[in-house]
Amino acid sequence: MRIVFLLVSLSLFSQSPSKDDKKTIKNTQLLVKEASQYLQQDKYELSLNTSRLALYHAFKDDNFLAVAKSYTTIAGNYEELAEFKKALFYYKKALTYADKTTNDTIKYVLYNRLGTIYSFKEKQYDLGLFYYKKHLASNLIKSDFDQLYKTNLNLARVYFDAKKFKEGKNYLDFINSNQQKNNNVSNLILVNTLNGMYYNRQADFTKAASYFSKALVLGESGMNQSDYSYAVKGYAQFLFDSGAYKKGYTYLDLYHQIESQINEATKINKATVAGINLEIDEYKRKLDKIEVESHFQAQVLEKTKIISFLLIICLLILLLFVYTLYRNYNLKKTKNLELTAKNLELELSKEKAEAASKLKSQFVSTITHELRTPLYGVIGITDMLVDEHKELADSPHLKSLKFSAKYLLALVNDVLQINKIEENRIVLEKKTFNISDEIEFIKDSMSFLAKKHQNVIEIAIDPAIPEYLIGDKLRFSQIIINLVSNALKFTQNGIVSISANLVEVKDKLHFIAFNIRDTGVGIAKENQEKIFDKFVQLERKEIDYQGTGLGLPIVKQLLKLFDSTISLESEPGKGTTFNFTIPFEHDKEKTNAIINNINVDLSLGPVFKILIVDDNVINLIVTKKTIEKFKYKCATTVSGKEALDLIDKEDFDVVLMDINMPEMNGFETTKLIRKKGIKTPIIALTAFDKEEVTEEAISAGFDDIISKPFDSEKLYKTINETVRKN
Repeated sequence: MRIVFLLVSLSLFSQSPSKDDKKTIKNTQLLVKEASQYLQQDKYELSLNTSRLALYHAFKDDNFLAVAKSYTTIAGNYEELAEFKKALFYYKKALTYADKTTNDTIKYVLYNRLGTIYSFKEKQYDLGLFYYKKHLASNLIKSDFDQLYKTNLNLARVYFDAKKFKEGKNYLDFINSNQQKNNNVSNLILVNTLNGMYYNRQADFTKAASYFSKALVLGESGMNQSDYSYAVKGYAQFLFDSGAYKKGYTYLDLYHQIESQINEATKINKATVAGINLEIDEYKRKLDKIEVESHFQAQVLEKTKIISFLLIICLLILLLFVYTLYRNYNLKKTKNLELTAKNLELELSKEKAEAASKLKSQFVSTITHELRTPLYGVIGITDMLVDEHKELADSPHLKSLKFSAKYLLALVNDVLQINKIEENRIVLEKKTFNISDEIEFIKDSMSFLAKKHQNVIEIAIDPAIPEYLIGDKLRFSQIIINLVSNALKFTQNGIVSISANLVEVKDKLHFIAFNIRDTGVGIAKENQEKIFDKFVQLERKEIDYQGTGLGLPIVKQLLKLFDSTISLESEPGKGTTFNFTIPFEHDKEKTNAIINNINVDLSLGPVFKILIVDDNVINLIVTKKTIEKFKYKCATTVSGKEALDLIDKEDFDVVLMDINMPEMNGFETTKLIRKKGIKTPIIALTAFDKEEVTEEAISAGFDDIISKPFDSEKLYKTINETVRKN
């Protein structure tokens, strides 16, 4: 036992120290090594005193590896002096500090020593097995076959001593299969003894006798009395189990004689070191004192560090305060220079922001602006035609044109924001609308597509559905439009029916089931899941149709926003039916309040003077006509520079500013207006998504934002509210 410990310890303590604090650590490691060497030479007193000195320096330097090594040597001394409980105490202390390091070697040693003492000295088999298994699990044991063999041997012995032969069999098999690689006499005695014990347990007395015979022959050489004693004891038990009681008692007497000889040797050894044992308690007290003092010094050092840190913080705060005073003083004296520097800083910040967001926003910004801008013109000119030619107010063509433009705008928004939908970044709006009117309106707008394919659209609305419901009208319309247009495109000379039925009422929520049915070509079962994937188009040779493949995926994602799902029933040649249910809110008081606010009296209120800034001439005309409809005075310009000149010359109540303009955009123009000290309300007119520009618009000095295209009522309200706030 001691030989194995010392061999491993020698390799452990010869490790090179780290480069930090070389001199101090080298001295500490030298003391640790000397203490270990004294232990090997049985100079216990010198070993303990040297370990104590090593501990003092190790604690002082926070060298936990040296602390662990010193405690390991101290424990080794107590183990040699047969003070096993104290040995366990210090081995555990060593393990505590070893766990604070990344050194696996010392842990590897400690697991083995703890396993040995718990198993064979204290007879606490569970703890012995625990530490032996941790020793066996170490990566270091893979390169140390002798120790691997010995640990498997010890595990088998512990299990057999604990009468757990089944659990120990695997370890016995390992040592049997590797016996030729390890011919150490002590190991051979134990291997044969354990095999004899196992076969005795299996009642295979012939094999058991053979193995015990080999063990006894090897043990009679006298090289290892402890292992021989273990073999004799096992053989005596075998004789009793096999019924040879007389011979069994003979070997039991022999076992007691050998143990007596071992005990006599132990007594002599203890007598030799009796003087040292008298000093053990005093030595322990000194070690405890060293550790307490070390912890106290560590606490003092930690407090000193905290105080130093706080002093540094206070000094920094003081310096910052002085610097702030100095800076403020200079600001007052060098205002013009500061303004120039600020302008430069803003320009640099703008360039950095543009560079950082260019790749991300280039596609979205281009598509959004280039599509929304003409759509704004189409919708605005449509409204102008209705206003100037009242006879066209009921024109289905004009209605379809306006609806198509609005639908195209919504479709562009959804295609561009489909990722936002999937990430749940879109919040449904709550607006009052009439489901019957909306579906009728969709039917009328789809009439041209129905006629193209010679189809008929039928509508069936449950009369139990309230006249007005509250929900996201735009998203609902997009769902119905996508499904109906899809049905019309894949149906020839058939019927497309839209039905809505009230299926459940929970408090204010009305659950309405929608059914879109067609008599078209149908969808094969294997394709019914695919059609909800983005950009998927099924090959239908009988129909000449090309699309984006986004209609049904958008429907599916929009329904998720309503906490709903879509299902379909279809067979090739028999048509297709889509089903889904959406909960809408019905609140009479809220509905009445919203309805009362729908119509805005555009003739009331003061007459404002408004400046419109927009580089797009068509949009400029549309906005101007809308403003003049409010009976407001209006001035226009197509650039930010001209706007700055006009604002210098004239007073305006409100400025409507386009954001995306050449040379000087709306952000830059607004910043320059604010720098002049002009506080005229400025409202941004933008074809970008509102959330994309809100932060920059507020930073630039805008008072509000309106996304194109917009309702005239919304513009009127925004102008009045903005003027009232200012």
